[in-house]
Amino acid sequence: MELSRREFAKMMAAATVMPRFPQPQEQHTIGMQVGAVSFVDENVEPVLERFQRARINALFIAAFSYGRGIAGRQIPGQPLPDHGKQKYDTNFHGGNFASTHEQFYRDTSLKKIQAPDHPGFDVLESVLPKARSRKMKTFCWYEDVFRRDLEGVERLQEVMLSGKKAGTLCFHNPEVQAFWRALTEDYVRSYPIDGVMWGSERQGPFNNAIGSSHGGGNGDPGDVTCFCDYCKREASSRGIDANRAVEGYTRLASLVRQSRTGSRPSDGYFVSYWRLLVQYPEILAWEKLWNDGQKNTYANIHQVAKSIRRDCAVGWHIWHNNSFSPFYRAEQDYAQFQKYSDFLKVVLYNNCGGPRLASYTKSMSRTLFGDLSPDEVLELTYKVQNYNGEAGAELSRKGLSANYVERETRRAVAGVGDAVKIWPGIDIDIPTGQGEKKTEPQDVRDAVRAAFSGGADGVILSRKYSEMRLANLQAAGEAVGT
Repeated sequence: MELSRREFAKMMAAATVMPRFPQPQEQHTIGMQVGAVSFVDENVEPVLERFQRARINALFIAAFSYGRGIAGRQIPGQPLPDHGKQKYDTNFHGGNFASTHEQFYRDTSLKKIQAPDHPGFDVLESVLPKARSRKMKTFCWYEDVFRRDLEGVERLQEVMLSGKKAGTLCFHNPEVQAFWRALTEDYVRSYPIDGVMWGSERQGPFNNAIGSSHGGGNGDPGDVTCFCDYCKREASSRGIDANRAVEGYTRLASLVRQSRTGSRPSDGYFVSYWRLLVQYPEILAWEKLWNDGQKNTYANIHQVAKSIRRDCAVGWHIWHNNSFSPFYRAEQDYAQFQKYSDFLKVVLYNNCGGPRLASYTKSMSRTLFGDLSPDEVLELTYKVQNYNGEAGAELSRKGLSANYVERETRRAVAGVGDAVKIWPGIDIDIPTGQGEKKTEPQDVRDAVRAAFSGGADGVILSRKYSEMRLANLQAAGEAVGT
């Protein structure tokens, strides 16, 4: 049944039941990322009751995503948790798990985004009143992940160096910006939410070409983006020669492919890459152009939300690559986020962080840092990023320590000052490979306590409730209560 906005507002106002469980300190946000499937499988009230027992006071509901990282049940092939339906949702589709109000999407071709996964179930309409009755805040959590088979999406897609269309959307395409404005307006006008959090786990063409991320060693350097007409037009307005940029990235792709074969240039890897950057300054100019498009998206989402309701909190999920790649970190200036942020969820997943960091060091030891072994790249990373961790042989098995969580929290708090709240993302049972670090209750306790020791204003338990074991969830509540 679809309620009118007036009926929905009345229902929200009537929700006045006091919470039955101890609440964390008022100033601390204890968030949980949760998808619609968990409320469908386990029902709303039992899930919220369980969350309150773990001292959770804020829901980050995966309202829009076509990815399995924040929506859907457990990833197929990974162990099912000890709650929810004991089967995989292999037919997961994704999309908008709230109701899509068509009047907001006039300026974009991407209109048919209603998730078909749970027909008739609007996750915000179903959860908001019951969360409000328990004094729990509700945030719309949406991310920059799409499918290739969506109607109208081809008009919004990036163009690779090779000329092929990518599965990602171009930030310099006006229809893409119109889509994010529309979705934000839809959420903020249609529902009495407390805030929005948007995530974009993407980076520019230079970082992607050299494989500067976990899992980056598998990418084709010829598939970097974006070289569409909108990007070329923006480049021209900045005095950047698009043809020179394409030529530079083509040579960079060739150097990366050569490096990955183990064929060492006569002057070594680092010198060869640096020489190419000197010869083609357009490479980094294009990297900045891409990053500016992403930052404009932050600013646009913030502007739309605040223009509707000044009290709507707006914040961002900061990708885990911020902990690994100094090149990506250089592009995530915490001070700049003060312009368009109320809070930052800085991803500080220390359990899966070990395997991910190991993947990053292996990737970079085959390109720009090819003069170094993976272990030497790891030591360089620890020095440059200013935290300590396990040696290479133990990194994937043991993960990163709680000390990493504390140090990175302190860095974020110092970076934003008093203007922006820092709510570190704490990983609970994020899938890792065979023989790699698995989350245990003490890991969660230590990480949560470390975040608060580092000055955090709260924490967000991540990635999604549907993959978490209950003992680990309860451990988070125990840490908050001490």
